[in-house]
Amino acid sequence: MAISEFEQHRLESILKKFCDEQGPPAHVRDQLQWGFRIDPEQQTMELFEIRPYFMDASRKIESRFAKAAYVKTSKIWKVYWMRGTGKWTKYDPCPKVKTIEEFLKVVKADEFHCFLG
Repeated sequence: MAISEFEQHRLESILKKFCDEQGPPAHVRDQLQWGFRIDPEQQTMELFEIRPYFMDASRKIESRFAKAAYVKTSKIWKVYWMRGTGKWTKYDPCPKVKTIEEFLKVVKADEFHCFLG
């Protein structure tokens, strides 16, 4: 079952605020930004960096760094980080959280430097 429209709007608001507050400072946002993507059908959300491609500054590239997947039956969010291999990996220090706010706290703390290095 997909994430409801109401929940999607709530998530968008929370994620936009997080990216604005925790992402790069305003004076460098033409070179580096944070963004997010919500997939209501897959019940997932991703956080990523947006930056110019080094060989062609007119092109932008996205580097995904954090993902949460909602498990409706147990009402939890599974937490993942992107490995250098390009594969999502369960974040073992905190593999699941109850709310998206808890997920964002885990990403912000980044105790093991998995999300942002």
